[in-house]
Amino acid sequence: MSAETEGRTAAARFRQEHHLGVQPLGDLVAVIEQATRIDVAVLDVGPDEHGLTMRDPARGAVFIGVARTPNPMRQRSTLAHELGHVLFEDWADNGTGNWSERSPAEIRADAFARHLLVPVEGLREFLGDREFVTQATLSAVVQRYLVSPQIAAIALHQANYIDDDTKQEWMALTAPQLASRFGWSDQYHALRADSDQRRAPQQLLARAIRGYAEAVVPAQAIATLRGITLEAAEADLCEAGVVPIEQEIAWAAPTELPDVHVDLAALEEDLSAPDDNGQVTATERNSG
Repeated sequence: MSAETEGRTAAARFRQEHHLGVQPLGDLVAVIEQATRIDVAVLDVGPDEHGLTMRDPARGAVFIGVARTPNPMRQRSTLAHELGHVLFEDWADNGTGNWSERSPAEIRADAFARHLLVPVEGLREFLGDREFVTQATLSAVVQRYLVSPQIAAIALHQANYIDDDTKQEWMALTAPQLASRFGWSDQYHALRADSDQRRAPQQLLARAIRGYAEAVVPAQAIATLRGITLEAAEADLCEAGVVPIEQEIAWAAPTELPDVHVDLAALEEDLSAPDDNGQVTATERNSG
């Protein structure tokens, strides 16, 4: 089975298992976290970093991290790509591989991402039996599925809406160009603002907030997770009605304390004993 076929099959299976149908996926971070219970974070990283997947073999815990970026379509494809690695369990260390060529695992993850984001069946439902498509059609697909023109053009080609020459031509376009040309620039700018924000893993943050409510986790921990100031975190928690519970301290009344008998006879005997030179203690001298 080719990498393309493996990716397409896995994407269709993921959508089926999680009842996602063939419609566009919304917030992909939330989709992944809710469907797989994997922690996903949007992080501040270097300009050449896009995404990574980490796995703790001892606990089996998996973590997906993607970069903050003003390119929302790339962030979504990166998220889908990393999810593909998780589903295919691509945990092997490829440090000795040939970096001049993309590995079969990378090609397979790319195929998974494309078919997850734009299933051919869903595209055909959206466009119907039209025989002629234009760049306006491409723009509509990019806007609907929130993917790059490259991914949209490949999907249109696989669905037999365009030929290979048109696919190559449209793959050179960018999402901002299409948004400006076809009137959805405001939506694109909103998408850019959202993808260029840090985002803490929802499950981890929820556990921290529960700990804060139980008065065992400080608000600073939540602020650090979210990458915001302590004041902003406290304000958000207060507005949401999340406040630490007051720990009740059970004080005992003096009358409820048990009687304690202290035998001072041994202490008095020790204090009254002479030292090694036959001298009495200071206490004995002072009392004589």
